[in-house]
Amino acid sequence: MTSLAAEERRTWLLEQLRHAKRLSLAEAAAELGVSEMTVRRDLNGLEVGGTVRRVRGGAVYSGPVSFQSRDRSQAEEKTAIAHKILPLVPEHGVIAMDSSTTMYRLAQVISGSGDLVVVTNGLLTFQALQERPGITAILTGGAADRRSDSLIGPVATAFLETMRFAVFFASTAAVDERACYEDTLEEAEIKRAFARSSARVVIGAHAEKLGGIATAASVPLKSVSTLVTELDPASAELASYHQVISDVR
Repeated sequence: MTSLAAEERRTWLLEQLRHAKRLSLAEAAAELGVSEMTVRRDLNGLEVGGTVRRVRGGAVYSGPVSFQSRDRSQAEEKTAIAHKILPLVPEHGVIAMDSSTTMYRLAQVISGSGDLVVVTNGLLTFQALQERPGITAILTGGAADRRSDSLIGPVATAFLETMRFAVFFASTAAVDERACYEDTLEEAEIKRAFARSSARVVIGAHAEKLGGIATAASVPLKSVSTLVTELDPASAELASYHQVISDVR
């Protein structure tokens, strides 16, 4: 492709992201005939406009994406993370799960001893828990966010303030050495409410989210008890997280 002007490049990048949902710096630079630094600047500009989100090595489309589309993305990694989290789920007590596709996969494999209560704001996660033996599932209530098939808003957060959870299991749009981040202010707010009411916070995130960027900070990393990825815990990519979190798996 002949080298394009900045606005033409950004239009091309946005169209590619709308179609493929994700794009790597190396691929885009090769297609556009420019340096990865130039592509990075273009993606930064699109991110300011709220249409894309930078992740390690490239970007993902941050426009409206259905739960089903997100569930298909990084499917193997999310399944691996769910199985690594499984031993951390207690057999009884009261726990919380967010509306992420990673926790949806966890909901499909957990079981309790007959008195495990799971509170979630995820509509599809709630449905999946109905099929699990020994589980009582409770929805937070609140306003429906159709993009994420979740419940958000003041009703949901007010309910969470009345609860106390042994563990909050969640994923995140991005995470760095300071905090977890979400794509919307509403999602960040409800995750903070979950975390405030929880004795422990377990975050499951695939490696592409490490060092990524999203709209709003949710849970400070110092409040996270355990970080679970599909990587080997000894991976160099996780070295900086070991300095903040004692349990990285």
